[in-house]
Amino acid sequence: MNNSKLIFVFLFLCIGYFSFAQNAHVKGVILDNENRPVADVNIACLGIVTQSNSDGFFEIDVPSNKKVSLIFTHISLKMMSLSVSLKSNEVFIFNPRMNNSEEQMGEVFVSSKNRKRVQGIVTVDAATIKKIPGANAGIENILKTLPGVNSNNELSTQYAVRGGNYDENLVYVNEVEVYRPFLIRSGQQEGLSFTNTDLVQNVDFSAGGFQAKFGDKLSSVLDITYRKPTEFGAAFEASLLGGSAAVDLVSKNKKWSAVTGVRYRNNSLLVNSQDTETNYTPTFADVQTNINYDISEKWQISFLGNVSQNKYLYQPLTRQTKFGTIDQPMALAVYYEGQEKDKYDTYFGALKTTYKVSPDFTLKLIGSLFHTTEQEHFDILAQYRLGNVNDEESTTADNIDFTRGIGSQLNHARNDLDALIANIEIKGIKEWKNDSQLEFALKYTRESIRDRVVEWEAIDSAGFSINPPIVILPTNTQPYQPYTGPLLPYQDVRATNYNTINRFSGYTQFNKKTELGSSQVWYHLGARFQSWNVSGATVEGKDQIVVSPRAQFAIQPDWDMDMVFRISGGLYHQPPFYRELRDLDGVVNPNVKAQESVHIVLGNDYNFKMWNRPFKWVTEIYYKSLSDVNVYSIDNVRIRYVANNNAKAYAQGVDFRLNGEFVPGTESWVSFGYLKTEENYENKGYIARPTDQRLKFAMLFQDYMPNIPSVKLYLNLVYNTGLPGGAPAYSDPYVYQNRLNDYRRVDVGFAKVFVDSSTKIAKTNWLKNFKELSVGLEIFNLFNNQNAITNTWVRDVYSKNEYAIPNYMTSRVFNVKINARL
Repeated sequence: MNNSKLIFVFLFLCIGYFSFAQNAHVKGVILDNENRPVADVNIACLGIVTQSNSDGFFEIDVPSNKKVSLIFTHISLKMMSLSVSLKSNEVFIFNPRMNNSEEQMGEVFVSSKNRKRVQGIVTVDAATIKKIPGANAGIENILKTLPGVNSNNELSTQYAVRGGNYDENLVYVNEVEVYRPFLIRSGQQEGLSFTNTDLVQNVDFSAGGFQAKFGDKLSSVLDITYRKPTEFGAAFEASLLGGSAAVDLVSKNKKWSAVTGVRYRNNSLLVNSQDTETNYTPTFADVQTNINYDISEKWQISFLGNVSQNKYLYQPLTRQTKFGTIDQPMALAVYYEGQEKDKYDTYFGALKTTYKVSPDFTLKLIGSLFHTTEQEHFDILAQYRLGNVNDEESTTADNIDFTRGIGSQLNHARNDLDALIANIEIKGIKEWKNDSQLEFALKYTRESIRDRVVEWEAIDSAGFSINPPIVILPTNTQPYQPYTGPLLPYQDVRATNYNTINRFSGYTQFNKKTELGSSQVWYHLGARFQSWNVSGATVEGKDQIVVSPRAQFAIQPDWDMDMVFRISGGLYHQPPFYRELRDLDGVVNPNVKAQESVHIVLGNDYNFKMWNRPFKWVTEIYYKSLSDVNVYSIDNVRIRYVANNNAKAYAQGVDFRLNGEFVPGTESWVSFGYLKTEENYENKGYIARPTDQRLKFAMLFQDYMPNIPSVKLYLNLVYNTGLPGGAPAYSDPYVYQNRLNDYRRVDVGFAKVFVDSSTKIAKTNWLKNFKELSVGLEIFNLFNNQNAITNTWVRDVYSKNEYAIPNYMTSRVFNVKINARL
């Protein structure tokens, strides 16, 4: 490589020089028919010979960029062969089964096309998802450790990506878009994510610049594939937070297969660690199934179904929160009356059929139906006392020796929603022998929404009824002068909406792999369109249409360094969903336009070896220019839109990720990101958006004890700078903005593994029936950091000041967990 290339690489990556051989690597674990590791298997390739160890593990270097054969031989088992063609420094995982009776596979040819690498897609190992600890363990728990993905709420599965909000992320399961409930306003109400990790086979994630074949959102795509089982299996998990069970079923003729999972979750362990003492009775449960039937070699059909019931019964009793300074410690004591009864029932079904018209042409027909019925009912009276404390270790009301403020707050809601969303889509894929591919689709969606919003809040402070800030009323100067104006609630939202949204959408995309000189080149060119109309009993919107051209280009130079350079982007639109049509008063504006973003992403993917183990360094620089922005505010996880498209915005930043085998045989990674996103509402000037998460650092680390390798350690660390989400409700962000404190959290898990794929179990041992069995201890919020999700603002009757009282998230919590797989 000449000097100019070295300088270019250095400026792009800002990393040092790593040297490595022009080899690829094959490794894995060899098992017999009873899933026991096989030792002393000879693996030979072009004169290089190695052996599997006592755990069945092997690793061998093979020449890159050429087809080579590996021969597996054992003194008592049949020979196997594997043919591979790998790129420089690529790692291929191969876990074969050897036996002495059945016919072995002949030759397996593996040709890596770097498909996901050149598309900038991050693939998450399904096994890792199950291991990593978190208050809301699952796929979203892993996503929050990736660069560009931000969240400051461990009770929620929602996440923001590169300046977007929670509504700007696409989620697909088996190519079907899935939805989340509408009315949820706090993380502790969410319960279960749609995705059942017991059923997952593959997880792909893109943080921006994604292709036209993915839908109409501004920020990210999470593409999940459920597995298609090939043999009977069962798994279960139990912990103090709930449990799950899954079973794999396969018919004798292998035509039918099904994987079904049941889950239950109870957040009491986490909610009871917060400042508020409550009677809390949640029930979060769901059943999911993925059924597959092979009608013939050309025709397959599958069904994905989910039934979920989330009941949230919440009766707060008292709250004591300490704040202030060392010199002037203060406390807020609150006594509650009333309760909250929420219920979210969702039903989802999707039928997909795939027909292979010819070896190079495939058609798919997908239909889905999503139905949700939701209620949010509460009446909660909070009476508070604010003052100085004479004992820093106590925050009870009896210990407040000087009262600065006293008052009450009454919150009422009777919100009900019924939504039915139906989709039907036809997709096609046409391939040519010259590494070209055409993808296309046409989709119809009908959304029927029935929504009633009735919620109000009344605030009394030291005998003064606080009037709403957006209504001009006579000044309240009691007790010096009598108040003659009307007594109004501080907030009052009342609306009834019956709306139908009809959408037509589709895309076409051309994919091509070719060569430019001695370099390999990939490009993806495509465009999406969507047309929609909003109608209802009292509103009638106009027909709207948007077209979104997108492109990706990647090149892998013929250098000694294994690098891929990417540029992607285009025009991205997000036609409004129902929640984006509803303004702050609950009224639907049928003519809200699609938010528009011009998006560009520059990326580099660098594979190298360090400590003789594989590593990857990924860098991405991005910029988004947004117009027709629908301004919003976030309270916990509830998003409320202005619904007038009267703003513009931008987001810019850079993300870094280093992942690899810091510990041999386990993958870990470190992420860092910088983001700046601002908006300009009605030409008032640019200010920070609610998701302006400037700095992010995260680490996911897996380890084991060298002397006791069956004892594993899993670490999940996240640090985010504070969001601009601590200002009082209805405050003008152009007059006052307040950032929350930084979010710092470390979750750690320890597991004793009794059985896994590398464990030798005697036939007489009771553990022989298990493929996996482990018992673990998890510590959430290891360092007991106080992270706030919002602020409660309380008035001081003497100084007329308002104090920001942090609403803290969960403190340190211990959990015990057992995992098993048959």
